[in-house]
Amino acid sequence: MTTDRSLQIRRLEPSDAALYREIRLEGLRKSPEAFGSTFEKENAQPLSWFESALGRADIFGSFLDGTLAGVAAYAAHEGPKQAHKATLWGMYVRDTARRSGLGKKLVAAVLDHARERVEMVQLTVVSENDDARRLYSASGFVEYGYDKRGLKQDGRYYDEVLMVKFLD
Repeated sequence: MTTDRSLQIRRLEPSDAALYREIRLEGLRKSPEAFGSTFEKENAQPLSWFESALGRADIFGSFLDGTLAGVAAYAAHEGPKQAHKATLWGMYVRDTARRSGLGKKLVAAVLDHARERVEMVQLTVVSENDDARRLYSASGFVEYGYDKRGLKQDGRYYDEVLMVKFLD
């Protein structure tokens, strides 16, 4: 990444629904094994569904030169016994922005948001996704378990690595 490229990270608003829909569907199409949802399910949803999702969830977007190049979401757990935990989910960085440091900054933005709210952030990542595992490890996440056959895509099973970062 050249130093003259402009990077902005902010929470996405319902007015960003068309941009979010586009990048979310791209991620689901290009990396179907990495997500719990599917391209077919979300592609069938109207724009209002994405607007609603952005109104309910803390979804962050990184804009590189004004273009949405990456997303990551934060979800706090509910209930008094789990309110100290949150999940980082839905992370996707476009090919053009990979290896630029954008992903690490996006994870950092989610963690900064989480620090004001919870004590720990958890995530799952497909075991074969070495780049993502390296990114999360570099951001301070540690592996604590495996979900064998956690996802099934097109008749193939994928193991998921469970990771956590303690914020205290």
